[in-house]
Amino acid sequence: MTYALIGCCCLVFLIGPASGLVPSYGTGQALQEARSAYFNQWGVVPRTLLSGAVRPLAAPLTALFLHGNWLHLLGNLLFLFVFGGLVEQRMGPVRFALFYLGTGYVAMLCYAAAHPASGETLVGASGAISAVLGAFLYLHPHARVTSVFPFLYFLPLRFPAWVVLLFWLTVQWLAARQDGDGPGVAYLAHVVGFTLGFVYAWLCYRRAKVTGPTPASEGETPP
Repeated sequence: MTYALIGCCCLVFLIGPASGLVPSYGTGQALQEARSAYFNQWGVVPRTLLSGAVRPLAAPLTALFLHGNWLHLLGNLLFLFVFGGLVEQRMGPVRFALFYLGTGYVAMLCYAAAHPASGETLVGASGAISAVLGAFLYLHPHARVTSVFPFLYFLPLRFPAWVVLLFWLTVQWLAARQDGDGPGVAYLAHVVGFTLGFVYAWLCYRRAKVTGPTPASEGETPP
């Protein structure tokens, strides 16, 4: 299911205007206008979502598969690839898919509720992927994750998952406190998604935590 979600996000991006690969969307100003119209149609616009109309209520689900540019897409999918597989193993593919979609929906809804007058479009799987990170923190806190940090000269270092994820959450929380109604990254959706994922895993798996060797993150060898 993790690979299926990654594949869906890639496919939707490649056939949309944000990829810049589809000639029918045009170039230059025409491409920008097509991109804006595309995101307004399928993304989340907080003031529209909260207007009471029925159609915008589906927008948080469609917006989960949209991304603004190549960097946005690759950054999100890297996190999903690294952390999603082990969470899916614990939940099973069907429950994992429902968890992903449900937490992503609620994260976007909470962001819209916090910015009800905003006309900026919200797209991306960040809220759902943040929930995966939160669940991973509870289920596999001691798994080792290879990370690079700019202030450490991009040296690849291995840390326990709880160190990396709590550092990431702290950064998101500090950024969310500066969130405005203008364009940018929806840090609040990240914080909400992460919290939902952690609480869900705690409620559902607190009596069945795995014992034995610490699992490695995707692509690493278990210790």
